[in-house]
Amino acid sequence: MRLLVTGAAGFIGSAVTRQAIAAGHDVCALDALTYAACLDNLASVSTSEHYSFAQVDIRDRDSLDRVIGGFQPDAIMHLAAESHVDRSIDGPGTFIDTNVMGTFHLLEAARAYWTQAGKPETFRFHHVSTDEVYGSLGETGMFTEDTPYDPRSPYSASKAASDHLARAWAETYGLPVIVTNCSNNYGPFQFPEKLIPVVILRALAGEDIPVYGAGENVRDWLYVEDHADALLTVLGKGALGRTYNIGGENEAKNIDIVRTICRLLDEKRPGNTPREEQIAFVTDRPGHDMRYAIDPERIRTELGWRPSVTLEEGLSATVDWYLENEDWWRALRERTGVGQRLGTKA
Repeated sequence: MRLLVTGAAGFIGSAVTRQAIAAGHDVCALDALTYAACLDNLASVSTSEHYSFAQVDIRDRDSLDRVIGGFQPDAIMHLAAESHVDRSIDGPGTFIDTNVMGTFHLLEAARAYWTQAGKPETFRFHHVSTDEVYGSLGETGMFTEDTPYDPRSPYSASKAASDHLARAWAETYGLPVIVTNCSNNYGPFQFPEKLIPVVILRALAGEDIPVYGAGENVRDWLYVEDHADALLTVLGKGALGRTYNIGGENEAKNIDIVRTICRLLDEKRPGNTPREEQIAFVTDRPGHDMRYAIDPERIRTELGWRPSVTLEEGLSATVDWYLENEDWWRALRERTGVGQRLGTKA
């Protein structure tokens, strides 16, 4: 297939791009190269005959039309988004502009291309989203594809809006849309402002490791390579108009994730004192959702997909990757806002 991947220089987008090219697909990697993007994420495929790159902002309709018309994709996989909840609290406008208006412009560009091509039945628009659109769970229960939307942060609200736009373009215009909502991703190449890389890098530096509240918030953790595999599975086998929730089947409290990483670092790169002593509990994030959990029955039964990496395996591999790739993350730590406490302006 010929795949146009938006947000391809980001964390999840680059994993999708690498896997798609390894599978023999032609990929046009499209990215605006904002603060969280890094072309080094694509270095391993940058010389492939199956790879091309376009620096385009999804809010730029003229450039979208030019690139899509020139590449003539069989599918568009839409992963470009502002995604950091703390940044959305401090600056919600950027999230509305990119995640809502950017998705609108991309949908319109895709619709124009699809229409001009004679509305081929094989075309797909795959909209990639998050489980955070469903809100917060109590101690029991899981999100299903029928769970009502209840976003609690500017980020999750902007993603919920983009989900609704994608489904509306399918219903109103017939655009062949598939939507996926995933749980928390982690793994190699994750930008160093999210929980797991923050813990790894601050632990290595001998700095305090900040844990919001009491660290009791629960997430379902999905290894990024598993997620990329699931996305390509949905693209190839998923039913049009269908939503698929993608989970890691690995629920854990934030504090347990932090302690596991400290233990792994003590084993792999011993220091003078146990790194768990660096944990510092800090004031919680405003509107911090207590628990997310995904019921993966639909993707498991309809498409035969399940995650292959356990949480212990994935965390160990992730710690190894950051230990071995200091040049990659050290440069990114100099970017605006990285290493600072964000999300307190509320």
